[in-house]
Amino acid sequence: MRACLEALAVAAPHWLAGHLDDSWGKRYAARIDTWRMPASAAKKDELALAYGRDGHALLKAVYATADRDRDLEFLARLHQVEVLRVVLLQNYLMVVDVRGREVIRRREAEAEGLPPGRSRITSPYDLDARWGVKRDTFWNGYKVHVTETCGTGAAQDDDTVTSRDSGSEDRRDAGAAAPPPNLIVNAETTDATVPDSQMTAAIHARLADRGLRPAEHYVDSGYPSAELLVSSLATFGIALVTPMLADTSSQARAGAGFDRAAFAIDFGARQATCPQGHPSSSRDPVSQRSTDTIVITFAKDSCRPCPVRAQCTTSASGRRQLTVHPQEVHQAQLAARAAQGTRDFQARYALRAGVEGTIRQGVAVTGMRHARYRGLAKTRLEHTNAAVALNLIRLHAWWNGHPLDRTRTSHLARLELALAS
Repeated sequence: MRACLEALAVAAPHWLAGHLDDSWGKRYAARIDTWRMPASAAKKDELALAYGRDGHALLKAVYATADRDRDLEFLARLHQVEVLRVVLLQNYLMVVDVRGREVIRRREAEAEGLPPGRSRITSPYDLDARWGVKRDTFWNGYKVHVTETCGTGAAQDDDTVTSRDSGSEDRRDAGAAAPPPNLIVNAETTDATVPDSQMTAAIHARLADRGLRPAEHYVDSGYPSAELLVSSLATFGIALVTPMLADTSSQARAGAGFDRAAFAIDFGARQATCPQGHPSSSRDPVSQRSTDTIVITFAKDSCRPCPVRAQCTTSASGRRQLTVHPQEVHQAQLAARAAQGTRDFQARYALRAGVEGTIRQGVAVTGMRHARYRGLAKTRLEHTNAAVALNLIRLHAWWNGHPLDRTRTSHLARLELALAS
C-alpha cells in the first residue's frame, strides 16, 4: 500500500490529493525503516484489516478513474497498482455480511487457503524475492548454492565439489610445491523457497554440461534423498557422500518400539516379515509426492492379538503399515545410514567442512549474504561475480606463494606470521 501510494504521488499527484483518506497520511507517509510493528496480536490483526480496506478503497478509486477518464487510464497500468492488486488477492477475501455489505477479511490458511510460498509476493520492490526459513533463521530473498573443488593433492578432473576448507593453510615439507587452490566451479541462485534437495540434480547437470562432473560430491543432509543416491550415480556417475536424514516415524523418533528397520523385507518374495515373525498381507506400489514407493500392510488378524502391538502401531485400524522405497533405493538408503556411523565415513566426510570456510569468505569479502540488486537474474549474476572474485583471490595467493589464512585468524596470529616471513 505504501509503495503504491508513493508511485501514485509521483505519477498523478493532483489526482491522489483529491482521493486521499485522512488516515492514510498517518499510516503510510513515514518511511518504512522508521516504523515498528505493534506488539499485541490484536493490534496487528486490526492493522492488517486496515491495510486491506485501504488497499481495496484505493484500487476501487484508481479503476473507476481509469474507466471514465482516458487521460488517466495509465493509472490502472502502473506497476505498483498491479502489485497491490495481486497482494490483496493473495491475502484477503471480499465477502458479503448478513446486512448485505461488502466486508474485507484476511484469508485463513486452514479455511480459504493461501498461495504457496513460491508464488506469494513478499516485497513490492522485488517480485522474485520469497520468504525462506532454515531452522530458527527467517529471511526474505534468495539462496545461493556454492560448489567448489576439494582435491587433497594434485588437481583432478573428476575430484570436484563442495568440501575442502578454502581457508586452510596446507603444511608441507619446505620446498614442496603448494597444491592448487580449491576453486568455486558453480554457483546456483534460487528464490528462498526452493528446497536444497531440488537443486542436487540441477547442479549435477550443470557440472556435467561444463565437463566438471565429480566422482564424489560431498553435500550436507539437505541435498540428498534416497532416490538421489541412486539416480545421481546412474545418471551422472556421481556418488553422493552425505549423511542421510534419520527415519522420521514415531517409533524411530521415540527411540522405542519397532521402526521400519526392525522389519525384514524380501523384495523377491514381495513380502515383509514383522519382528514377531508374521508375514505381510498385501503390497501396493503407489506414487507419493511424485515418488515411487511401496505400501506394505499386515493383516488385522496378525496385529490385533499381538502382545507387542502397542510398540509397533497406534493405528485406529489396529494393523501396521510400512512405506518403503523400491528395492534399489531402499538398499542404498540402508547402506548409507549404516555407513554414516563408521569412523571411516566421518573421516571422509570431514572434507566437506571446508565449504563452510568458503561461505564465510564469500560473506566477509563479497557481502554474498546481502543482495545488492533486485530480481533473481541480477542476484544470480551478483553471486557468479562473487565466486569469480574469490577464485581470483585464491589464484593470486597461489601464484605468489602466499598461504591462505585459516578462518577466524586472530590479530596476534597474523602478527606472528608477518614477523616469521
